[in-house]
Amino acid sequence: MPFKAMAIVRPRLTEHYGLSLAQATVPFAIPFLDEDLPLYVDPFLLWKSPSQQDYSLHASMIQSFNRLGLEANKGKLDEVTALFIQMSECDEVGLGSSATRIGKRIGKNTAEQILQLFARIPRYASGGMGHLEETQLFIDGLSKDRISDFTCNFVKSFLIDFTIEECERVCLPLTDVTVPNVFDARTHSLVGIKTKLPVHPTTARPIILVPKRWLRLAPWISFDEYFKSYIPKDERFNEVVWDRVNLLSYNRDNWGAVEEYVKLKERTAADCSNDPLFKQIPLISAQRKLAEIQKLPSGKNDNADKKYEDAVTALLANMFYPQLDFADTQVRTDSGAQIRDLIFYNNREVEFLSDIEKQFESRQLVMELKNVAKIEREHINQLHRYLGNEFGRFGVIVTRNPLPRSIRKNTVDLWSGKRVAILPITDADLALMVALFEQKKRPPLDVLKRAYLQFIKECPV
Repeated sequence: MPFKAMAIVRPRLTEHYGLSLAQATVPFAIPFLDEDLPLYVDPFLLWKSPSQQDYSLHASMIQSFNRLGLEANKGKLDEVTALFIQMSECDEVGLGSSATRIGKRIGKNTAEQILQLFARIPRYASGGMGHLEETQLFIDGLSKDRISDFTCNFVKSFLIDFTIEECERVCLPLTDVTVPNVFDARTHSLVGIKTKLPVHPTTARPIILVPKRWLRLAPWISFDEYFKSYIPKDERFNEVVWDRVNLLSYNRDNWGAVEEYVKLKERTAADCSNDPLFKQIPLISAQRKLAEIQKLPSGKNDNADKKYEDAVTALLANMFYPQLDFADTQVRTDSGAQIRDLIFYNNREVEFLSDIEKQFESRQLVMELKNVAKIEREHINQLHRYLGNEFGRFGVIVTRNPLPRSIRKNTVDLWSGKRVAILPITDADLALMVALFEQKKRPPLDVLKRAYLQFIKECPV
């Protein structure tokens, strides 16, 4: 059953169903509900994978792609063009840069240009391509999102099975759906499949999960890298001002240049790895962020408040990972004051976080950033009003110094009257987090837990 309705910042599928899953603990990318994940499936990761399953999927995809290209040049151009247009977008996976999880397909002209490569380039006409990504080095409009979507559509049958298996493992509800445009490698056609998948709670569109091990920010074989580092540079081209159009045209007439680039990328395949959805900063970077925070004056002079907010955001997003997944920052206004918050998904992966959710109904944790020398009563009231509206009854004020005694009493009074917990995190607490991060014996989240236990001791039973 879905969780009871409540405002969520950057909602994910798991939050909708009340599942306590940290991104680091599952093999799939947890999808957002209202936007795409800014990562892409890189087929090169399947090609170089030690998994026979992944390598076989890549081999099957390339075999099908090449067969379709050759068939198009033997009288089936219109049929295969229509198929390629349909396969150029895969909304079910929610990868890319769309803010709506709905993308646009390529046009007929682009699809035909892909297929014409199998007639124009001798190597492709005789033996086909070795990598789907090679197309972006010849044709405009085939960026990383297109390569990703084509790959997902070619292996969609596998992804459906993967999604069902993972959903059953984590108890994510499945619904009867019909998935369109599933590629059938036996008939080389697209079919609709009736199955069970998770669905978007608003649109009821099916959602397909993708293995994290396949995801990168950009494909290993990349036009952008090729343009930057591999364009012709001998004396014949001294007067050429290279742009995207004339480089693509050059490649079509000199396909050997692309072949050499692809061979180089294959030889360096050991350097190709997936990009994690979140990666902690090194210790030295954490120490630098802490030093940056400690050197800043309180207040707004010389943009100190903005610098403080940026540095604290970067530090805490890393200190609390993987127990808390960072959701987003947001700016709100209260009584004319602009307030910047950090929002974390409460994955409830540890007992402390589970207790916070149960006792305070906090599905997400909100942390208000205040670069002030002394917290005032109005600062507490601002966060209190916000918590009552959206985020349960547990909040954190990240500020420079401990709360004055009168303000501390105010937070205890809020607990007594409305069972609201508002905790401070100070510069000293941030320093302790970085020390724990360095020691690697206890998670920095324990500093927040300690602040909570100290607060509870002060509160009446």
